[in-house]
Amino acid sequence: MRRLYRKKALSLVKELDAFPKVPESYVETTATGGTVSLIAFTAMALLAFFEFFVYRDTWMKYEYEVDKDFSRYIEMLIFWCAVSDVGADILDLAETMITSNGIQYEPVIFELTPQQKLWHRTLLLIQNRLREEHSLQEVLYKSVLKGAPTALPPREGTASEPLSACRIHGHVYVNKVAGNFHITVGKPIHHPRGHAHIAAFVSHDTYNFSHRIDHVSFGEEIPGIINPLDGTEKITSNHNEMFQYFITVVPTKLHTSKVSADTHQFSVTERERVINHAAGSHGVSGIFMKYDTSSLMVTVSEQHMPLWQFLVRLCGIIGGIFSTTGMIHGFVGFCFDIVCCRFKLDPHVNNCAAPVLTDNHVQE
Repeated sequence: MRRLYRKKALSLVKELDAFPKVPESYVETTATGGTVSLIAFTAMALLAFFEFFVYRDTWMKYEYEVDKDFSRYIEMLIFWCAVSDVGADILDLAETMITSNGIQYEPVIFELTPQQKLWHRTLLLIQNRLREEHSLQEVLYKSVLKGAPTALPPREGTASEPLSACRIHGHVYVNKVAGNFHITVGKPIHHPRGHAHIAAFVSHDTYNFSHRIDHVSFGEEIPGIINPLDGTEKITSNHNEMFQYFITVVPTKLHTSKVSADTHQFSVTERERVINHAAGSHGVSGIFMKYDTSSLMVTVSEQHMPLWQFLVRLCGIIGGIFSTTGMIHGFVGFCFDIVCCRFKLDPHVNNCAAPVLTDNHVQE
């Protein structure tokens, strides 16, 4: 009985076979079929090869949400170089005077060496490409170059030129509210009702706010990330000129295969004008960077194609090419049979192979 049940089960399974076997004696191979098979196998191999590189590649996913971080401070990194006897200070919307203990002043030479000029030209070229092709920023996110490419290379040797500028560098913690980082003539003096800059002892003719921004960033510094103001240079011969930078800071969480950090991106709009009270252009000569924090947070994460999706796409490529080439080969053979009068479904159509009767055969 058990053997009988097994035979019935096996026969039932055989009836469900979706891949019936054709005896080799009924299989006919042709040169056209071999050519099509060779083309199909080559296409499968090439597409599978390229699909493997797609599987290895990654892309950046951007997600937006309301910033729920209640932290009070943001680290601000500053590397400026200004041609003047200046002082830097930060005043925010909460009427809080940020102490400038983290900011250092260093007398330097404003003119760059040939090596530093090459660095500056390269940085400006990268900035121009980033403004034109925004997808390059994803390459920087994924690569995270070693070292800091925006760092100005040190001056080699001893300089004989006079120290004509002041390098302002350091980092400070600012409140997470709108603020104003400004550089103007004279050292800042703090008092209970605000602050002031001692500019009375500085000659008006010596004012010059030509400047070069090596690096400005908010939050954790990530090597390889180039910020919008890096490499900015403004040269002026006017003694009364105001340079303004309006910055919107966006909290950003970056998660890639090489780094995971909480930092901040920012966009900037710049404006400059000459101070002329007689013409109605009022203000204070200097460099003013007004920043504000966005209420939205951006999460940038590196995505990778899962293995199961790669296998599904690979099976789709192989099966699709196999089925498509089979249909094309059958259609071409169908058309070839029609042209060559070998279409044998209707016997009246096959007139090309009709026998030719001679007079001798008719007489017989």
